[in-house]
Amino acid sequence: MAVEVRHPAEDELRAAMVAGTTGFGDELKDDEFERHSKTMPLDRFYAAYDNGRPVATTGSYPFLLTIPGGELPAGGVTWVAVLPSHRRRGILTAMMRKQLDDLHERGEPLAILWASEAAIYGRFGYGIAAPEMRIDAERARFGFRGDPGPTGAVRLVDRDEALEVFPPLYDAIRRETPGFVTRSAEWWEHYKLADPEHWRRGAGPKFYALLELDGNPAGFAMYRIKQGWEQGYSTSELRVGDAFAISIGATRELWRFLFGIDLVARVQGRIDPGLPLFLMVTDPRNVQLRVADGLWLRLIDLEAALRGRAYGSDDSVVAEVRDEFCPWNEGRWRLGPEPARTDQEPELELDVADLASVYLGAFDFHRLAAAERVRELKPGALDRATALFRTTRPPYCPEDF
Repeated sequence: MAVEVRHPAEDELRAAMVAGTTGFGDELKDDEFERHSKTMPLDRFYAAYDNGRPVATTGSYPFLLTIPGGELPAGGVTWVAVLPSHRRRGILTAMMRKQLDDLHERGEPLAILWASEAAIYGRFGYGIAAPEMRIDAERARFGFRGDPGPTGAVRLVDRDEALEVFPPLYDAIRRETPGFVTRSAEWWEHYKLADPEHWRRGAGPKFYALLELDGNPAGFAMYRIKQGWEQGYSTSELRVGDAFAISIGATRELWRFLFGIDLVARVQGRIDPGLPLFLMVTDPRNVQLRVADGLWLRLIDLEAALRGRAYGSDDSVVAEVRDEFCPWNEGRWRLGPEPARTDQEPELELDVADLASVYLGAFDFHRLAAAERVRELKPGALDRATALFRTTRPPYCPEDF
């Protein structure tokens, strides 16, 4: 099908975004358009046009992604939608081609996304890179093992104080946690701290809680409460958004506060898989952990991505990497502290999407091999590759985009 994929002009942006929201079965509200137009750079937003009419969209936010040992530019892919009338015609593939070429030309070695449909993105070279964890716990059953007792204090703050205090705490945690992305001042104002009515989905307003230890900021949380009552008893749900703390002690006090809020039956939300919360409680079964695919990663410039990462040993392993969608990555690569193309015989063979799954540390090469996602060509190569890519903690991305 002959379609034109291009950036919409400024006066075409709203119509293009309407096509995107229609693809998700939603509508574009005035405040949402204002919010998106302030945070999405026009030169990073694409629309597919059929005879001048927008029928599909995609875009990418300019993030920095924390990786083991540092950070790299990453395009945060979003707005991927095709009108129901134009699906199964190759439009999505054309937009993915345009977008990845654009990010490659910009010098951004990584692309990341949250998949609305998990079966879509593997064929474009994306791999699961930071699975998410959620809890759904009964508040009354929650308690800490060997609890040393409460310390510090939590107070509710208004949006202005949250905008001043929360970002520095987030940045301190972000720099140490693979999978985190940067949040601009506009992102904080228009997304994280915003509270439009239609975001509440039947719950109450967003509350901002600041934890202080010894009078210093040590963590923060944002949450809502979905009210519910049956036969005179509360069945309300506390829905946690962000919940970040700078130490294990601060983590304990932040979750103590959240599970201590009265007139709440259940506490629900996303948690960092790297937190030992499951081991800290007296009843781990009550935490009811659920794992989902989470953040997907695409290695756009393999050499730059490999050079930006820290490694767990001084060794190296030669891998034959397949990449049909970005053929400039295809070939034999020496993986390790000094990555480069090589003519040496390969010791491993895998697809670029599966290399993305080990890149942040969520999985290792042995787990890939168990799933038949990597082939060992030389005995011992899996052990050496696993040691190279080993990290001290699993990755976590708390940011939906």
